[in-house]
Amino acid sequence: MQDLEKLKSLGFSRYEINCYLALAANHPANGSQLSRISGIARSRIYDVLRNLVRKGVVMEVESGLYVPLPPQELFKRLQAQFDDGLEALKERLSEPARNLAYEYIWSVRGYDAVIQKARQMISAAGRELYVRLFPRSGQLLEKDLKKAEKRGVAIRYIAMGRVPLTFDVQVIHPDTENLVETIGGRSFDVIADKKEALVGIFESGREDSSSISWTRNKWFVIANRDSLRHDFYHYFLEKTYDRQEPLTEREKRIYRLIKEDA
Repeated sequence: MQDLEKLKSLGFSRYEINCYLALAANHPANGSQLSRISGIARSRIYDVLRNLVRKGVVMEVESGLYVPLPPQELFKRLQAQFDDGLEALKERLSEPARNLAYEYIWSVRGYDAVIQKARQMISAAGRELYVRLFPRSGQLLEKDLKKAEKRGVAIRYIAMGRVPLTFDVQVIHPDTENLVETIGGRSFDVIADKKEALVGIFESGREDSSSISWTRNKWFVIANRDSLRHDFYHYFLEKTYDRQEPLTEREKRIYRLIKEDA
């Protein structure tokens, strides 16, 4: 049922979809046969066939006998129509007269949708990525972050859990054990090129319905990027003040880099 609803978005009615699928599996066929196979009433089947013929999806090869456009050809046609539509929309939206506001803060709902959006941001990043991720999210995005690093994007990584230090500039947040209980979930932060932010909290037990904020609002992005920068300082302060341990040469280098990376 859900698949049929998705197919309806391609511009076909449910009857048309059922008729095409029946014909694709049994052709050539006449209206009476298709009515029986598809479950469409005989009083409706010929109207459905006429609509499919008009759309170029079905062809009448003999009087009363029909064959479908081969599925691969149908797929190519729909793909071309979709691409043409997107290209036309892109051109219209890029007109100088149009004022598309990126000042708003949008919600991305659900864990999978957030990961997909994060991957898009990471693949588009050209200069830097500040990220603060719990282990599950970090594992899902690790390959994307490594690809970005290979093409020269600077990765600034705060790991919210005991994980291997995979990136050159990476620290482990000192209070992850208590943080989940304190904030009611697991934070998620990706800041790209000082231009784009995807931040929020996956609430415990409600990860698939949690809303994460996405925006290109300048001040929102700057504030959240600065929050991640200060989490690096949190790490350094906790180590030197609370644990009274000296920073390693690697940590000193990261400290200087973050300090200068305003």
